[in-house]
Amino acid sequence: MDIALILLIIGLLAVLASFFVGNPTRTYEDELEKVSVSLHQETSNLKKRVRVLEDELMVAPPMTESYTASPKKPVHAIIVNQITSLHSQGYTMSEIAQRASMQKDEVAAVLRSKGVRT
Repeated sequence: MDIALILLIIGLLAVLASFFVGNPTRTYEDELEKVSVSLHQETSNLKKRVRVLEDELMVAPPMTESYTASPKKPVHAIIVNQITSLHSQGYTMSEIAQRASMQKDEVAAVLRSKGVRT
């Protein structure tokens, strides 16, 4: 019976001591939470600044789509002359496209713009 009583007393003392001894993991958790909140605030402030700069520069926010079609550039006059010359010499659309490093539809558009039926 003495051993059971001694173990009970030791257990109660251990429980009481645990209330008075500090929890070091709690302090780390508090520090981590403070850093996390600080980082979130800084990120939010940076996003606001970027929005203000975009508004000042009248730049649209980045597109969420991964693919955007690039606008077609005008074809240089030398290439237009080359295409019309090759067509008048009897080359096919595929051959002209290959020589001009263009797509067939672009070659066809150039020829149509010059009044040639394709």
